[in-house]
Amino acid sequence: MKKVKIVLVSALLLSLCLAMTGCHGSQDSSAFAVPEAFDTSRTYEVTFWAKNDTNRSQTAVYEKAIERFQALYPNIRVNMRLYTDYGRIYNDVVTNIATGTTPNVCITYPDHIATYLTGSNVIAPLDELFSNERYGLGGSEVRFDSPTLAEMVPQFLEECKIGGQTVAIPFMRSTEALYINKTFVEALGYTVPDVLTWDFVWEVSDAATQKDENGNYLLNGQKTMIPFIYKSTDNMMIQMLKQKDAPYSTAAGDILIFNDTTRELLYTVRDHVQNGAFSTFKISSYPGNFLNAGQCVFAADSTAGATWMGPHAPNMDIAADQVVDFEIVVRPIPQFDPEHPVMISQGPSVCVFNKEDPQEVLAAWLFAQYLLSDDVQVGYALTEGYVPVTLKAQRNAEYQDYLGRKGEDSEKYYSVKLDAAELLMQNTANTFVTPVFNGSASLRDAAGQLIEEVTKSVRRKKTVDDAFMENLYGQINSLYRLDQIANGGSEAGSGKAQLGELPGTAAALLAALAAAWALIAAYWLRQTVKQRRARKEKENNG
Repeated sequence: MKKVKIVLVSALLLSLCLAMTGCHGSQDSSAFAVPEAFDTSRTYEVTFWAKNDTNRSQTAVYEKAIERFQALYPNIRVNMRLYTDYGRIYNDVVTNIATGTTPNVCITYPDHIATYLTGSNVIAPLDELFSNERYGLGGSEVRFDSPTLAEMVPQFLEECKIGGQTVAIPFMRSTEALYINKTFVEALGYTVPDVLTWDFVWEVSDAATQKDENGNYLLNGQKTMIPFIYKSTDNMMIQMLKQKDAPYSTAAGDILIFNDTTRELLYTVRDHVQNGAFSTFKISSYPGNFLNAGQCVFAADSTAGATWMGPHAPNMDIAADQVVDFEIVVRPIPQFDPEHPVMISQGPSVCVFNKEDPQEVLAAWLFAQYLLSDDVQVGYALTEGYVPVTLKAQRNAEYQDYLGRKGEDSEKYYSVKLDAAELLMQNTANTFVTPVFNGSASLRDAAGQLIEEVTKSVRRKKTVDDAFMENLYGQINSLYRLDQIANGGSEAGSGKAQLGELPGTAAALLAALAAAWALIAAYWLRQTVKQRRARKEKENNG
């Protein structure tokens, strides 16, 4: 028994060592509390991860912001790391959570933050920071003209709450728009309304598929024509369901997308793909390229992408000799009820990561807050079709002058870009966001993949019927592991659904504990067998 005790103690010590190793780098600090005063006698390094689409003007806004911020706070050094993809930021953050090397500030999306929150105290809660009289929004000790809480666009601020707690700051916002070749629509005998219905878009798109005896499209005289192309099919499905008031998900993580309304919408997509009237970005390529080449009537894309739309767009991916001149107009995405338009709100937010040193967190917060200043908000909004997230910046004299000079040139005052920005500001009250939970990003991807698979299958001459749909639902459910989020969408989310997959370190720890106890059990069994044999031999010899 003495040996057994030694083994037990050794195994438990091993488990403790593994636990310490497995949790190395994790943040064990208590929930963040705002310091009474910012210690300016110390120096701080703030790591800032930002996303940039090789847009030099956006990079310049960041660089200018860092330079001006550091002039205000000489003891805070901001180190920027640029990414070309939000997915890469997400992957690096998740990887660095395990090693305790997260950035101080990063630009990201609420769906991603929901996953970050599964780690202990990884994200600094912002409600107390927002309202702090000295260092909060519009605080007395803030060294720049910070917006007050009342000067934030309430709808955009609400999007940054998860479970009733504010976990991010909105940075820029956009929605989706329909970029329309008005010349083509009128050539087909139609008039572009202020708000288009889905029926109108499908009808015009079908009409645009007519060809002559040589296989050329009557509308453009070319061999290529895709009347309606959607950039983000996940947004397409999500918005159609919202407009129909049909189930998608709940805030608790219930997956409700596999319903009859979804099926009806997919059948509608099937019918118009069969007519040659519809395709997607993933299948055919960027809708703006087809639009500018006179090979598309309706291009659905983000308002942030407005500078790529139209024959005089400042940004283009096609050669000048491929561009066809036409009149372009911008409208909200198609609606089922044009009297009550509904559209998604999207765009990057900023989160602040928790650290063991509250002073370091406060330094990071001050920089994150500076991104809300008019200097940054207006400067960034001028680069693309994004809209500032503060009422203060939207009312700023420079921004109002910018909007008022629409069409003066095809660069800074490009009319399509300003039309797109105004579309969102006029429809802010009509926007919505989807519930955010650990796994909501996978559900979003799944929503788009339903449309992609139907479109691809029709183009490959496959039969898309009820049997196809049943199989498709099962494949998508399995591919995106939606059944692990909420039991296939039929029941409330389990604990696993709410917490997500275990981090690798935690899984390794549990495996080590299981192995240790398995060794103990094996040793115990061996000793018991040896003792029984010894007693039996003693009895036989006696």
